[in-house]
Amino acid sequence: MRVLMLLLCLNYFQLSAQQKHFPITTFGAKGDGRTNNTAAIQEAIDKAAAAGGGTVVIPAGKFVTGVITLKTGVTLHLSPNAFLLATTSRKDYGPGKASALIVADNQQNIGITGKGTIDGQGELLLKDIFDMLKKGTLKDNEWQHYNEWGQMRPEENNRPMLIAFSNCKNVTVKNVTILNGLCWIQDYISCADMVFDSIKVISNTFLNNDGIDLVDCKNVKLTNSSFDVADDGICLKSHDTAGLCENIYIANCKVRSSASGFKMGTRSMGGFKNITVKNIYVYNTFRSAIAIETVDGGVIENIDISNITAKNTGNAIFLRLGKRQAYREPGSLSKVRISNVKAEIPATKPDAGYNMEGPRELFEHNTFPAGIYGIPGHPIQDVTIENIDITYAEKSKMAVANINVDSLHRIPEAISDYPEFSMFRELPAWGFYVRHASGITFKNVKLSYTGQEFRTACIFDDVNGLKLEKVKINKAASTPLVILNNVKDPVLDDPTLTK
Repeated sequence: MRVLMLLLCLNYFQLSAQQKHFPITTFGAKGDGRTNNTAAIQEAIDKAAAAGGGTVVIPAGKFVTGVITLKTGVTLHLSPNAFLLATTSRKDYGPGKASALIVADNQQNIGITGKGTIDGQGELLLKDIFDMLKKGTLKDNEWQHYNEWGQMRPEENNRPMLIAFSNCKNVTVKNVTILNGLCWIQDYISCADMVFDSIKVISNTFLNNDGIDLVDCKNVKLTNSSFDVADDGICLKSHDTAGLCENIYIANCKVRSSASGFKMGTRSMGGFKNITVKNIYVYNTFRSAIAIETVDGGVIENIDISNITAKNTGNAIFLRLGKRQAYREPGSLSKVRISNVKAEIPATKPDAGYNMEGPRELFEHNTFPAGIYGIPGHPIQDVTIENIDITYAEKSKMAVANINVDSLHRIPEAISDYPEFSMFRELPAWGFYVRHASGITFKNVKLSYTGQEFRTACIFDDVNGLKLEKVKINKAASTPLVILNNVKDPVLDDPTLTK
């Protein structure tokens, strides 16, 4: 009798475990690469949610789907050799603003896992979008205007994201590969308690292909992942004046981008606090390896970035405090530590040859230095730059652009401009340019170039409290190696830098 009861209990638990898995083929899905399985996949999700939660299984095969909505307690699991293919018909994403492929709002304990692939099929979808635009069956305000790439670009609202979660809690995205989107690949807004691990994102299909956007998210861990995308690789944003990106840990990732590798502040309304980024490899990236920006009134503080290797990257470090919103006071940028960075800056375009390159500046220029840029009356504060090694493959030419160091006041402030390392146009320093800052420490910083250079290495302009310790510059293209202009209370362990 006791053995029978044990067997019955075992069968019960096995049945319960089976009921927690919901293979989409049970609901009629076909992995033939043609059948639209939206209804079948959504039914599996709905049944799993109704059962109190479960795993919706995408088995091996090619399963086409339109928009699906994840619900509380449900994990979408892609088996090895499973392909979830986005529909290539624009009308399947809705008549107005295009929905993302996988959406969730105000849900908890949800996830996307497994070693399968989500493929946005961006090129085929873009073809359908252009066909609709030419026929006049899709409204769009931008597509007839040529952009920086010489393309006619459909507006963002007509190009679906692949994943968009908002106001969700306890989110896991693990092991999946995500390909070929037409807009931001993953967009997470006001979500909390999130884990991303071992994901791979490859999308150079079109513009706005950010690898991952975390918008006003809290308590996030992103590790062991790779991004090869046509826009920012890992991007933190703040859209809500009452919101924050807070308590975010990013480590052991590899990034290639036709914009910036790691970036925060493209949108910076609320702000960013307690952000840790470490062990990141950035390569073939057009803009900055590290970009920290607040230009919409937001607060940035307690940022720790370390162990960054950047090869063939347009810029190593870019910090910017600006004022883009006329109705708001500038925000603040303080308590930043950037350490253990090794970067190689080429003389040529770092992302040349990729399917979607970043737009070239519309003016001739020499290589841009790393920089820290506040605005008058609103300095960037308490920044430590430590154990930094930046090598520039310089081919600077005085005939291209030459700013006299006696004319620093003529360098534009560009207070309301979009933040980018090239925003000030030509600069009279090749290594570092720091302006409108307070409490700046450089410790064990090595700057070098391998070609030819006529500019001075570093310029500090309007800085209150500057400490330079063990700063080494391998060539004297121009002396002094360091220029101090309107710098109060400087502390230099090597006074010959300024002579």
